[in-house]
Amino acid sequence: MTRAVFAAAIAVIVLAAFTAAEASVRVEGGWVEGTAVNGLMVYRGIPFAAPPVGDLRWRPPQPVKSWDGVLKADGYAPACPQVQFSIPLFSTGQTSEDCLYLNVWTPARSQQESLPVMVWIYGGGFAMGSTSVPFYNGRELAGRGVIVVSIAYRVGPLGFLTHPELTAESERKVSGNYGLLDQIAGLQWVQRNIKAFGGDPHCVTIFGESAGGMSVSMLAASPLAKGLFHRAICQSGGSFGPIRRANETEGMQLLADAEAKGVEFAKRMGAESLAQLRKVSPDQWQKDPAAQMGGFWPVVDGYVIVDDQYKLYEVGKYNDVPVLIGTNADEGSMFARPTSPELYEKNIRERFGPFSDRVLDLYPGKTQDQTFRGAADLFRDVVFAWPTWSWARLQSKTGTSPVFVYFFEQKQSQSLLAMFLKSDGASHGSEISYVFRHIYQGASEDDKRLSETMAAYWTNFAKHGNPNGEGLPQWPVFNDREPTVLHLQSEPYVGPVPNRDKLTVIDEFQTWRRAAESRP
Repeated sequence: MTRAVFAAAIAVIVLAAFTAAEASVRVEGGWVEGTAVNGLMVYRGIPFAAPPVGDLRWRPPQPVKSWDGVLKADGYAPACPQVQFSIPLFSTGQTSEDCLYLNVWTPARSQQESLPVMVWIYGGGFAMGSTSVPFYNGRELAGRGVIVVSIAYRVGPLGFLTHPELTAESERKVSGNYGLLDQIAGLQWVQRNIKAFGGDPHCVTIFGESAGGMSVSMLAASPLAKGLFHRAICQSGGSFGPIRRANETEGMQLLADAEAKGVEFAKRMGAESLAQLRKVSPDQWQKDPAAQMGGFWPVVDGYVIVDDQYKLYEVGKYNDVPVLIGTNADEGSMFARPTSPELYEKNIRERFGPFSDRVLDLYPGKTQDQTFRGAADLFRDVVFAWPTWSWARLQSKTGTSPVFVYFFEQKQSQSLLAMFLKSDGASHGSEISYVFRHIYQGASEDDKRLSETMAAYWTNFAKHGNPNGEGLPQWPVFNDREPTVLHLQSEPYVGPVPNRDKLTVIDEFQTWRRAAESRP
């Protein structure tokens, strides 16, 4: 036997011994047993809180219940009850109120390795989402030397219902935001348990997309999340709009306004008391209009979300950590629908008031085809691009930690998402498979190369707080005096902030809205 062959054999024996020894680890609640997959240990379905059922429905997450023996963590737990999305790729499958579980992919060879940790928070408009979506499998990303964790959280009415009786029974005199409290509980679990998987609790990065990205933004401003993470990645998110006034339809609500809607929801469910509402089956409320996308949302409660996030960032009251944030070129195509030019103009004028003429100039809709493109681009900029730009500008002024901004614009043609949307643009969510290294079958060499580049940027950031590394195009820190972003495409390059003229008008509109808070 040659020396090289002997060394390889010893390495295999050592790895096998480690795998056998570390397949079962002790965490809060008891022992869990994972499975070995391609050089990783994978643990799926680890409970991080007590099942939020019965009297625990609409309460903050409670400590996990202990179990006897060894829990086989070899399958995803059911998703939390929710509406079902029409894209099969994001189907959630089985659901249950007993849904507060997380998953771990670890490449660590021992518990002493102290690897960086990346905690994924799924999107879905706070109305849907699951850790079991194939795109979210952390296997390939963990192969780059990080531990990947994905956490579940309650969505829809279960996650964000507010009601006066819920507020009254709360120790903090607040209600709603249970989904965000679930995320915080998951991060607390990571702090207390990730060492058992070879992770470093002092090097945790949270990352998420869409509502998951908005969650990252909200956690970045929440005092309850302070110290639970050390870097943040927001993909197509951000929560920087003004607080919604009673006659408005966008932005987060104040607790009292949301409570009134909770009362109406309870009446539609036929519940005359909180006790009765806790007995209503989720199947019953999934048909209610409020349970659909956008019906239930985080609220400004003074506890989890303490105030208008824009104002908090203006005065430096946030968790100042390095952030990597960005948006996609064709975000809005998933949410826009063509309409008549007359209705398009009517909607613009009702929404933007004195800014309507400028908005119509920038987002014209003089034909039906134009109304789709105008609505798509306007949705992209108001919901995703402007909050991201605001975040970058504010933190670069009031923070000490660096900000890195991207603009994903890789064309999509053969992916299932592109075929479903009938669009080859860089649509909402299309960057996820690149980050997780799950490029679709038949992808071009350019797509594969970009995926490896993005995974390297993301994991470098998780390791060092800086995405740059050997062999990668240099990604500069955002500076509002000379603002540039990294354009992610086949050949990434540093360039200007896209659509800055449009973002400037939206910024003026949001400033006007915020000033209107003090008007009667």
